Amino acid sequence: MILRRSIPFSILPLLLVTISAAQISAQQQQKEELKLPAVTLCVGNYQSEADAVRQLDRFASTYSNLSEWKLRASAIRQQILTGVQLNPLPESTPLNSIIHKRRVYPGYSVESVAFEARPGFLVYGNLYRPIDRTGPFPGVLCPHGHATGRDGGRLRHDQQYRCATLARMGAVVFSYDMVGFGDSEAYGWSHKHPQVMKLQTWSSVRAIDFLQSLNDVDSDSISVTGCSGGGTQTFLLTAIDERVKVSVPVVMVSAHFFGGCTCESGMPIHKTATLETSNVEIAALAAPRPMLLVSVGGDWTKNTPEVEFPYIQSVYKLFGNADNVENRHFPEEDHGYQVKKRQGMYPFMVKHLKLDSTGLVNSQTGMFDESGTVLESVETMRVFDDQHPLPKNAIQPGSIVSF
Repeated sequence: MILRRSIPFSILPLLLVTISAAQISAQQQQKEELKLPAVTLCVGNYQSEADAVRQLDRFASTYSNLSEWKLRASAIRQQILTGVQLNPLPESTPLNSIIHKRRVYPGYSVESVAFEARPGFLVYGNLYRPIDRTGPFPGVLCPHGHATGRDGGRLRHDQQYRCATLARMGAVVFSYDMVGFGDSEAYGWSHKHPQVMKLQTWSSVRAIDFLQSLNDVDSDSISVTGCSGGGTQTFLLTAIDERVKVSVPVVMVSAHFFGGCTCESGMPIHKTATLETSNVEIAALAAPRPMLLVSVGGDWTKNTPEVEFPYIQSVYKLFGNADNVENRHFPEEDHGYQVKKRQGMYPFMVKHLKLDSTGLVNSQTGMFDESGTVLESVETMRVFDDQHPLPKNAIQPGSIVSF
């Protein structure tokens, strides 16, 4: 960091006597060369599609082998952590997990969960577990996108379908709220909280801690998948946390679109005085771990097969693992995690998490059967109610969370 101190006005005349004009000119030139530009936030459609392609070309010119990429990857990872104010990583305080209200359905169970990402700051969610199977099981995190409303976020039917179906195939799945969604919203938190990006990123890190704390989870087999804003959380978490072994970011990895919400692009993770990057490179930090990019023709991932995927695959090739990254593109589909995109994700998870899809795949169509999902009501999915009150140490909504 460069610290710039101003000269006290009272001694300036004396200094001017002793410093020649040439010296002043040289000092000013040096200051201009060292001057840090204002923080640049790359928000939404920050650049054109053509500019994005040129930007990827510039990025590619900065490395030519695996060692050089690893240096760049380390700098990008450091910039993310610094940008979201998690450098150094905070202390992992006790989770004080609450797991209750178990509901049992054919092939899986659902429980309501809360844990403390920071003392008194609660993360809310639902835990889907296989039944009639022997663990330990792989763990899957399912962050959600920006679908609003009382039944938005993790409460949506498409979220319940994928969580239940993965559990029926032998995964322990944790579906959790963004700040200001679901139970978080019900208890007064706003998605416009000034720490939203920091809180969500840290909550995802602690969500891995939560899964790894469960006796029926294989700590070495953690994956994450989400769409839209949940897709951003997917690739950010994978970039900064090596514990993620498999990732599936859905309809979000774009060279020209950087995320339109402050929880995605409201802090300086993409462009600083020392490094310029984009979500494409951040997603590439998953290499050489298995990753599936799911893209569609109806949003900013329309160019993925020709632009984003080839760039990321070139990074995987440096590791000798080009086959570990795949792209499922649906040109006729729009933004979201609808059935076709879930059907594109399931085989990848089965392959890399070694799930058991026996009896769940139609032998003629190859479609995974989601009909065994019991769609729950908002009230059923809530973590706390009259019988299960909110913990007394929960901090007040809107409070600045201490790190």
